Amino acid sequence: MPKAIKRKLKHRDNEVETEVQDRISDIKKLMREKQKAVIMYGAVAGIIVAVVVGLLIYKYTSDEKARQLEYEAYKIYHNEYQKTPLSKQEQFSRAATLFQQAYAKNKSPRLLLYLSSCYAALERYPEATTTLDLFFKNHSGDKSLLPLAYRQAAGIQLKTGNKAAALQNLDALYKLSGDLFKDLALIESARILEGDGKKEEATVKYKELTEKFKDSPFFNEAKAKLGEKKEG
Repeated sequence: MPKAIKRKLKHRDNEVETEVQDRISDIKKLMREKQKAVIMYGAVAGIIVAVVVGLLIYKYTSDEKARQLEYEAYKIYHNEYQKTPLSKQEQFSRAATLFQQAYAKNKSPRLLLYLSSCYAALERYPEATTTLDLFFKNHSGDKSLLPLAYRQAAGIQLKTGNKAAALQNLDALYKLSGDLFKDLALIESARILEGDGKKEEATVKYKELTEKFKDSPFFNEAKAKLGEKKEG
């Protein structure tokens, strides 16, 4: 074979070998990069899993702690399962503290109603009102508890002599859907109005109660009031 051809073949072989080596080098580099990516993504995934697990454990622990606090608060609020009966002051003070702690961990609107009730029992009416304001601000969508909240608010306002505010809450209570506490709203409103000398307005409330709530425990009182007015 002529030398010129041999040199060309040798040169070509060298080029092919160089190209193959470059390809192999590129493949190795790509594999190293992929390995790094796998390790990095694996580490990130591990961190995410650890965070999620940690959050779930924290939530479970927090929820469990809230349930324990709530249970202890109920026991003290009702003065049950106590080794020795508690005085009223101690009973509702301790219950209020526990309901506060439970609400800090679990924003249940029910806890606010109990907390407000504790304050009212302790005659700490400003705190009771503030607690109910928090309920109306953050949990007004809880239709099952709204009647209780309006009833409680009206009761506190009556105790503090704020009749106008009490009437507003009783009116709001009466306008809610369903019949829960509507007879109470009517009788309390009638009593306030009659006490303020607004006998005609009171009569309207008494009459509505006797017509719509014949099974109400306030029926006889309302009927008697209407009878007095007829005699008068």
